[in-house]
Amino acid sequence: MTAPTPDDEPDYRFTLANERTYLAYLRTSLACYAGGLSAVQFLDIGPGHWAGRIIGVVLVLAGIVTTAGAFRRWRQNILAMRQGAPLPLTRLPLMLGATIAVVGLVGLLFTVWR
Repeated sequence: MTAPTPDDEPDYRFTLANERTYLAYLRTSLACYAGGLSAVQFLDIGPGHWAGRIIGVVLVLAGIVTTAGAFRRWRQNILAMRQGAPLPLTRLPLMLGATIAVVGLVGLLFTVWR
């Protein structure tokens, strides 16, 4: 790979938008960490608190995947912008939405079942 020339530099607005998106993913991953750790500590549903532990572990794993995926996406986007290529597609929002929906549904079911 060659070093980008000044003509290859993307518009700074797009670079900053890419960074804002990256930071939004990091905020979401922090929320997953906080929610997961809170679920393990304070969620009192299911026998032996195992439902809270499962929900907590799933949320923390989602946070880890989101953190790693956010950096990967930021890097892919900046490279695509510098090369004038289309932005790559990502499944990260789908994974996040599905995980949060399933965890919320499981939490709701255990809360109603209790």
